[in-house]
Amino acid sequence: MEAQQGSPDTSSEECTVLEALPGKGSGLLCSQHKGKVPALYCLPCELAVCEDCIVEQHVDHPTDSLMKIVDQQCTALQERLDAAKNRLPQIRGAAQVLRDIQQQLSSQKNSIEEDIHSSFSELHKTLDTRKSVLLMELEVTYGLKQKVLQAQLDTLLKEEAAINSNCSVTGEALDGASEAAVLQTHKDFGERLSELASQGLPLQPEENDQLELMMEVEGLRKSIHNLGAIITTNAVASQTEACGEGLEQSVVGQPTSVIITTRDKSGGLCKTGNAVISAEIFTPDGSVTDGEILDHKNGTYEFLYTLHKEGDFSLALRLYDQHIKGSPFRLKATSSPDDSPPTTSGANAASTGSSEGGARRRSAKSPGSRSRQKGMRRGGSLFSTPKKKVNPIEDDLIFRIGTKGRNKGEFTNLQGVAASSDSILIADSNNQCVQIFSNQGEFLSRFGVRGRSPGQLQRPTGVAVHPNGDIIIADYDNKWVSIFTSDGKYKAKLGSGRLMGPKGVSVDQNGHVIVVDNKACMVFIFQPSGKLVTKFGSRGNGDRQFAGPHFAAVNNNNEIIVTDFHNHSVKVFSAEGEFLLKFGSNGEGNGQFNAPTGVAVDVNGNIIVADWGNSRIQVFDGSGSFLSYINTAADPLYGPQGLALTSDGHVVVADSGNHCFKVYRYLQ
Repeated sequence: MEAQQGSPDTSSEECTVLEALPGKGSGLLCSQHKGKVPALYCLPCELAVCEDCIVEQHVDHPTDSLMKIVDQQCTALQERLDAAKNRLPQIRGAAQVLRDIQQQLSSQKNSIEEDIHSSFSELHKTLDTRKSVLLMELEVTYGLKQKVLQAQLDTLLKEEAAINSNCSVTGEALDGASEAAVLQTHKDFGERLSELASQGLPLQPEENDQLELMMEVEGLRKSIHNLGAIITTNAVASQTEACGEGLEQSVVGQPTSVIITTRDKSGGLCKTGNAVISAEIFTPDGSVTDGEILDHKNGTYEFLYTLHKEGDFSLALRLYDQHIKGSPFRLKATSSPDDSPPTTSGANAASTGSSEGGARRRSAKSPGSRSRQKGMRRGGSLFSTPKKKVNPIEDDLIFRIGTKGRNKGEFTNLQGVAASSDSILIADSNNQCVQIFSNQGEFLSRFGVRGRSPGQLQRPTGVAVHPNGDIIIADYDNKWVSIFTSDGKYKAKLGSGRLMGPKGVSVDQNGHVIVVDNKACMVFIFQPSGKLVTKFGSRGNGDRQFAGPHFAAVNNNNEIIVTDFHNHSVKVFSAEGEFLLKFGSNGEGNGQFNAPTGVAVDVNGNIIVADWGNSRIQVFDGSGSFLSYINTAADPLYGPQGLALTSDGHVVVADSGNHCFKVYRYLQ
């Protein structure tokens, strides 16, 4: 039989579509050849064909068994169907995350609206009150001046009337020229006239007419014009990157840094700060430690940490609770730089942008930041050398409470510590709660729920107890301070709209709330009602400046003592914010610090400081002279944070690296 020649494309055009019958396998009939059932499959034309089709239109086309092809396509379709279905949980999960973000965004919006209305309502009340006070002052001042002037005027008018009266009678007597009248008048009025003529009168004004209003309206108008700001960023975790020495190697005992660069959904650089970034380092034994995040206000952030033992670690960097590019990162801590591997691991090399096989060590300086001296740690116990033991206070560990976890009596990144007359309070930062224990370490209660609405907590870092029993909490990520009753019921918040990253809180002798703002590098003092009393500080290394301040304490003179983390010092200010003194420098010697954190003052005015990077607690007198240290050799600290003195005079410290708090006997 003569076969029609042509290309596969030509043949496929000449073939007609097969008719489908109900059923499987034999459900196809060839429409080109009546009654014929296709048993083959033309591969170029992708058609089912019968035997007659093969000798005609498809004579030169390769074919295969129809059933085989159908089975193959069924398998392929099933795989694609499964793949498409497997995509659904990812889509649903992503959609749920977006719904959660939308809900949180709405909650934040509603909260900010409430804050705006509340703030401006308070401003209106304050303005109305001031208006009333000014009107009252005006009325009182006017009344006092009028009273003085009117009294003087009444005196003069009275004297004028007396003179007129006496002069009139005397004049009439003189005009009558009667000898008897003159004698009588002289007797009756002569002496009186002499008195009237010589009497001293208040002829000069005893008051003035000055009443002026001084209103600095223009400055106030400018302040109101710039009052408040909506802070946000377009940064997304999927585009945000990290780089720096801290991703390549870490030397035990030396501060190391990672630079985080935030980007928007298109990969563009974000040029403003205030993004919510968290960092956690997971140690080989499963415990969690953290470091310090410094916001450079230009879209970049610096994460500083110090590892205290060798081994492999994992660093989780999150932006708005989402892992950034490459996170979690693998870290390796070695005893010296020479022990570090010559090349960066593949996972981290991608994130640091290295195009070479061996990534060269780079300086971890952030743009515009000063270099920081690294404190070298000697091997062995920190207090094992006799040189460091200058007049040591031989105190013992009384007890330690806590392990890593989320249950009662367990902690994840505990930070702030406070003490009342009969209890110890712990700010459990990553568990978003405050836990309360007796002075003997017995768990009593806890309160707090994660969230960004008033009454909720988002990384509580500092805690203090007000003399009235209220519990005051620095809420770092919510950027305000929350006040709860002694039994954990929410009362109020303060500092919203002013604070950027409150870290530590304390209470002075006037009942004012002292807030150490870590991000703003400032100290704020509020009345419990929320009214700002004063503020002081700025970013820098001057006497009145800070670089990552942490906690504060108040001495018997109502002076404020603040730990300056990155400036490795402690600074003392008056209650009004005037600088008094500072002490400390970077290092591991007596009186030196490697990033101080917690601070407390005993009844004698001695200052107790948690030395975070050196994992120790030092004691100074009120002038900043080194006295001694708390002996922690029996159970070494690992990254101490908050400090407080219990009612019976012992030192309690948040040992964040060991996920516990410890109480040491302290001899005052």
